[in-house]
Amino acid sequence: MYQNKAILMGFIGNDAEVRTGKNDQKFTTFSLATKSSYKNKESGEYVSHTEWHRCIVFGKFGEFAATLTKGAHVQVEGEIRHTEYTPKKAKKPVRSDSVRVTSILKLDRAEKAAPEDLDNEPEPSDDIPF
Repeated sequence: MYQNKAILMGFIGNDAEVRTGKNDQKFTTFSLATKSSYKNKESGEYVSHTEWHRCIVFGKFGEFAATLTKGAHVQVEGEIRHTEYTPKKAKKPVRSDSVRVTSILKLDRAEKAAPEDLDNEPEPSDDIPF
């Protein structure tokens, strides 16, 4: 049995970008920052490390991903992909890692209702049994 699954939770680094690849296939890319920390044994201070992940989303789901903006808090699921290419000015191939996203969950809290919206809500009634 084989499994290639990544689950990441973090913040979007820049607004998502729609691109066109081979055969005019559209896809969306964005960078996701995750953070980890550990306690330094010698100094006793916490050291944090931010890791950046390149995320790629294809198909209709990519249209939703295109609405993601910088700072959005999301959880993504997908599989890790490695690609190799040789840049025009380089002699050696470069290896690039990315996450091919299959699921996105927005973790941002809903915006608070404006005070005037609260005025239009019906008053609680004593007639409703709980």
